[in-house]
Amino acid sequence: MAYRKLGRTSSQRKAMLRDLTTDLLINESIVTTEARAKEIRKTVEKMITLGKRGDLHARRQAAAFVRNEIASEVYDAENDKIVTTTALQKLFSDIAPRYADRNGGYTRILKTEPRRGDAAPMAIIELV
Repeated sequence: MAYRKLGRTSSQRKAMLRDLTTDLLINESIVTTEARAKEIRKTVEKMITLGKRGDLHARRQAAAFVRNEIASEVYDAENDKIVTTTALQKLFSDIAPRYADRNGGYTRILKTEPRRGDAAPMAIIELV
């Protein structure tokens, strides 16, 4: 097999990868186990590549994978309302233009000390 099973069934694994990918797009840096970080790198790179394409089909493909979560809320004093940004909007409007001139390698994995308790190898995965 060309992927890690991570000790879960396929539906649980897919849900976990979707959640971690969405969290990474929202926060731009997360701490997780080394094996999970290496797996979500694949999905995050695909989502950013879809964001760089920017057409309707790419947006729908990304929307099928990325969770519909709120990335930020900003108060607009002019119109007296709160403007929310979802993870998908952040991907296409903020993250993808940042990597317009880059051909892959959008993430960086930094190994950290083992987790206290079970000594699992931990890593920080972040957007470059």
